[in-house]
Amino acid sequence: MTSTDVRDEAEDSGPSGYAAARLRLLTEGARSGPPRRAALSGLTDDWLVGLFTAAAPGLRGASLIAVGGYGRGELSPRSDLDLVLLHDGSDPGAVAALADRLWYPVWDLGLALDHSVRTPAEARRTAGEDLKVQLGLLDARHLAGDLGLTAALRTTVLADWRNQAPRRLPELQELCAERAERQGELQYLLEPDLKEARGGLRDATALRAVAASWLADAPREGLDDARRRLLDVRDALHLATGRATDRLALQEQDQVAAELGLLDADTLLRQVYEAARVISYASDVTWREVGRVLRSRSVRPRLRAMLGGGKPVAERSPLAEGVVEQEGEAVLARAARPERDPVLPLRAAAAAAQAGLPLSLHAVRRLAATVRPLPTPWPAEAREQLVTLLGSGRPTVEVWEALEAEGLVSRLLPDWERVRCRPQRNAVHVWTVDRHLIETAVRASEFTRRVSRPDLLLVAALLHDIGKGWPGDHSVAGEIIAQDVAARIGFDRADSAVLAALVRHHLLLVETATRRDLDDPATVRLVARAVGTQSTLELLHALTEADALATGPAAWSSWRGSLVADLVRRVSAVLAGDVPEDAPATAAATVTAEQERLALESVATGGPVLALRAQTEPPAGDTAEAPEGPEPLGVELLIAVPDQPGVLPAVAGVLAVHRLTVRTAELRALELPDGVEGSVLLLDWRVAAEYGSLPQAARLRADLVRALDGSLDVAARLAERDAAYPRRRGVVAPPPRVTVHPAASRHATVIEVRAQDAPGLLFRIGRALEDAGVRVRSAHVSTLGANAVDAFYVTGPKGDPLPGEEAVAVARKLEETLRG
Repeated sequence: MTSTDVRDEAEDSGPSGYAAARLRLLTEGARSGPPRRAALSGLTDDWLVGLFTAAAPGLRGASLIAVGGYGRGELSPRSDLDLVLLHDGSDPGAVAALADRLWYPVWDLGLALDHSVRTPAEARRTAGEDLKVQLGLLDARHLAGDLGLTAALRTTVLADWRNQAPRRLPELQELCAERAERQGELQYLLEPDLKEARGGLRDATALRAVAASWLADAPREGLDDARRRLLDVRDALHLATGRATDRLALQEQDQVAAELGLLDADTLLRQVYEAARVISYASDVTWREVGRVLRSRSVRPRLRAMLGGGKPVAERSPLAEGVVEQEGEAVLARAARPERDPVLPLRAAAAAAQAGLPLSLHAVRRLAATVRPLPTPWPAEAREQLVTLLGSGRPTVEVWEALEAEGLVSRLLPDWERVRCRPQRNAVHVWTVDRHLIETAVRASEFTRRVSRPDLLLVAALLHDIGKGWPGDHSVAGEIIAQDVAARIGFDRADSAVLAALVRHHLLLVETATRRDLDDPATVRLVARAVGTQSTLELLHALTEADALATGPAAWSSWRGSLVADLVRRVSAVLAGDVPEDAPATAAATVTAEQERLALESVATGGPVLALRAQTEPPAGDTAEAPEGPEPLGVELLIAVPDQPGVLPAVAGVLAVHRLTVRTAELRALELPDGVEGSVLLLDWRVAAEYGSLPQAARLRADLVRALDGSLDVAARLAERDAAYPRRRGVVAPPPRVTVHPAASRHATVIEVRAQDAPGLLFRIGRALEDAGVRVRSAHVSTLGANAVDAFYVTGPKGDPLPGEEAVAVARKLEETLRG
């Protein structure tokens, strides 16, 4: 059925005909994108024109106008109809009756309607008071009635907008900034709002308004295509959900991708991110130009007076060879010859970042169009300029984005294309892969005084996750890529090997420090063998912290930093040969006075003793950009209990019953002072209340006593609570994974559990290990976002590591339990 057929059907059958034609149009699989939006707008136009004509055949001085998205002809399946009934005020009663005959049929069909009834003077006054109304009227389109009335309003509104642009554009920019603060950046969000987030459809509309002001214009290249892609995604989202929503929720993404004929949800997100990046960059350039024009308008009259009416000449200050500063931007010098100077893009970018200036759009586009490729390997100057750019701190981000917008980054580093706009489906990460790499370089620039080779640190920061564009372990894939990139950009063989090792082991320190027993000499020796040298250890320590800080708030804290620092100290001692090759199996960690007090009290009472205290710590890192104030860690819960079976599941179960979320946990045996008989387990937990306030310590201890003696059925309590709450629809998490690390310790078997965090998870793990007949010698539990990564050092009844087959059987049984 053609568009003409659909319109004829709508006109012939009235509202029911429009509804049927609308449904037919939306279910035609072959039609989508701009053609469907235009057809839907045209179909709706014809229906509303018919309603208007039938309702007011002889009425003069009134017109029906489409505004906003409908005015632009961009109707999505569930879009509002934005309408203005304009009238000259001569017959208010007739206009009111006409409004009823227009609005009620729309409501009767269940369509969302945003409507108003105004005279031209009222419309103009409201636009002057409400910027959103003004923006909607800029897209006003005549539908029916008095065309002259509509044309006069359009002319007046556009003239007002252009006359008032110096005052209203800053107001519009502030609205965009406030919206971005609330909604975040579309190009990094896992569940983005396609309309409201920065780089979304609202920003695209704002750019149209700036262009309509004649004060400045947005970069046009790619902008229309970016808008079209976001509108296509919104259409598919409306059809998939049956709702007027702009939020691309995780559970809808596979269906939306299928609706658009895309491979999967990751492909969908990547397209959304690419479109958002185009709009965000265009917004940055446009608002910068608006500011420049407004500043020049305010300064020019004074300059003209000083120069006797002559035209002022823009000042140009040199920044680097071929690069100057002009009007707050880094631009190419008049004598610059990009076609003869392949290093110029990196030199210009480094100079701009060092000066804290944006790289002008004209400069970047000229470089992209004319510059020659760098030879392989790069000349020393090119490598030095790259390192300078990466070491410039926060200004690096804006300059790098300018290079990316014109494809220069992928030309310099072809492997970058695989990580560009790549989403990370991990709640810990707040950035896409490519932005995370740049953020890591920004963080690493703060640590360049801590290492002897800051160039290697900065390049390793840029490359550490480059393997995420390839299948398999990204650290393994990244090692190969890093070796190749290092050689290409001119590092010698030894430096290339160090860079490859840093990428291969960039997770080694934090994973070992938080998931392994640092008192076990095998742990430290494994790290020392992997790192190899003191200088590599120094670089890896700085890279670890920069990577974690750039990941997100959940990935780093002073507590994690202290664990990593402790591991680095121990590994450094091994590399220096200051410690014996092996250490006694009974080596114990330092016991604080409070821990010893609790342990002695536990021995004396024969039961559990606990202490609760609020935990705060200074912000991670020592830079000026670190957030002010203490970093909340919840509450530290210290428990000392006589060594006995079932301690771990009992404590974990009681915490789950009291709705306490476990952020980190450690369990270990304490050595008591000489003359004190008995054995005590110490559990050091950091917890937070899931709802409300924390329970009293006395209640926790009472329930723990009951859990240990069996009078409190923790499993039944948890099952009863789960049954009382319906399961919510949400993300389908990957299945849990349980692995054995046979070489991680000589004194115990290390079993690692990776699973979706959930209430009672640690209780289920502890009970499963108890049921398997193994003893938990120590435990190291951490929660990163929605993911739990827990390591348990277990032994057999006699205190020995489990035989290989038995360890695998225990791990397999535990995994089956968690999956069930």
